[in-house]
Amino acid sequence: MPKPSQKAIVIGAGFGGISSALRLRAKGYDVHLIDQCKSLGGRAEVFEVNGFKHDAGPTVLTAPFLFEELFQLFNKKIDDYIKLIPLNPWYRFVFVDGRQFDYGGTVEDTLSEIEKFSPLDKQNYLRLVKASEEIFKVGFEELSTTPFHKFSTMLSTLPHLIRLKAYQSVWSFVCAHLKNKYLREAFSIQPLLVGGNPFDTTSIYSLIHFLERKWGIHFALGGTGQLVKALETLMTEEGIKTSLETKITSLKIANRRCTGVFTDKGELLEADIVVSNADPAFLYKHMIKPDQQALSARIKSKNAKFSMGLYVLYFGTTRKYDDVVHHTIWLGKRYKDLLNDIFNKQILTDDFSLYLHRPTATDPSFAPEGCDSFYVLAPVPNTQGKIDWAKEGPKLRDRIVKTLSETILPNLNETITNDFFKTPEDFEKNYSSLHGAGFSIAPLLRQSAWFRFHNKAEGIENLYLCGAGTHPGAGLPGVLSSAKVLDKLIPKVA
Repeated sequence: MPKPSQKAIVIGAGFGGISSALRLRAKGYDVHLIDQCKSLGGRAEVFEVNGFKHDAGPTVLTAPFLFEELFQLFNKKIDDYIKLIPLNPWYRFVFVDGRQFDYGGTVEDTLSEIEKFSPLDKQNYLRLVKASEEIFKVGFEELSTTPFHKFSTMLSTLPHLIRLKAYQSVWSFVCAHLKNKYLREAFSIQPLLVGGNPFDTTSIYSLIHFLERKWGIHFALGGTGQLVKALETLMTEEGIKTSLETKITSLKIANRRCTGVFTDKGELLEADIVVSNADPAFLYKHMIKPDQQALSARIKSKNAKFSMGLYVLYFGTTRKYDDVVHHTIWLGKRYKDLLNDIFNKQILTDDFSLYLHRPTATDPSFAPEGCDSFYVLAPVPNTQGKIDWAKEGPKLRDRIVKTLSETILPNLNETITNDFFKTPEDFEKNYSSLHGAGFSIAPLLRQSAWFRFHNKAEGIENLYLCGAGTHPGAGLPGVLSSAKVLDKLIPKVA
């Protein structure tokens, strides 16, 4: 009689959960992927309003090989499912005085842009990229897929971290190389893409400079939602079962072993392996009893510092803004003090810095003919800041529209249409993100590697974790790499 198939349940269908489900299927598991949302992708859902389409979540695709690998697991090619298009520039930085800096393309392109601001920093930038490569070789190539549930692994890594000055912040790393104020701001914003304050985030995240330089930045034709659909097609072809609009309320744990999950429909679903792509802080607080957890997990949950929240305004325009590139970062009048207000004081101020996404720069299908589709993201305090978003949300919307109307989107107040916004309260409600944090816990050194939530659950057998709050961290390369960590932890079906 053949041995019954080993069953695996994956909680949460964000990119971490999807990639974990595919890797488990490639190992021979019978996989059931479950999510509380109406569609796969987690935060990468899609909003469609009167012909305008908006990717709700991640829009910056780096390290495309991590997606390619998921198809290669089954001897398939990603190009048969989705087309990834390289962008140039990667970002346009617009400063409060109107000066612009286009970042991307070749090294020579970037040096040409630096020349406009500070010719002396051209050689400094080359040294920055070289230093970033050294961090990349250790932080990404060696450690991003290394399991860190054993403290001995952390101890063996310490010499590398000390040599690379991981105790420094990203801001300190950038300032050690670049002298120009504008360039320092432009080259230190990367931690914000993974939920961190550049003045607190460990300089290990400076590897992003070389990561972007190595693979560039891409856009999935049709949007990130189409990338999710491509992965959904692959999962269907490979026999992965999915259940949507189903919330996991708790786990079945006995004798420190997880053997299944309970749903909000009153079901018990049993499994040999359970993988959680839920926010780990939410998992340990709401889905696992304290006496079932290891002390280390309880301490991390109690002392965790969370990433900032996100305010996202989605809108269309009744005209096209052809001089606006795909990704624009508009930096306001304050930098360090604004970040301090957001991350530490947790207060909402009148000023802001913005990330503007214009997918119609690359793919006109996102809007009706002659129109543009946008979303604009403002880092804000998470819900620990106790902001009344019912009151402040519309006011922030008006301030953002006014500022954009006066700067990079002239007369936006007259052309904006079909707009709506999401606040940290929506992240908390819709994605079970503790405190409405946009990226789970912050990327601090004291919340990295062994000190981050482990990929192998702390104190519980047969339970594994992936996603932004686990090692190696947030961002698409991080959450996809967290699934590769599980690849090293979970055995193949015999």
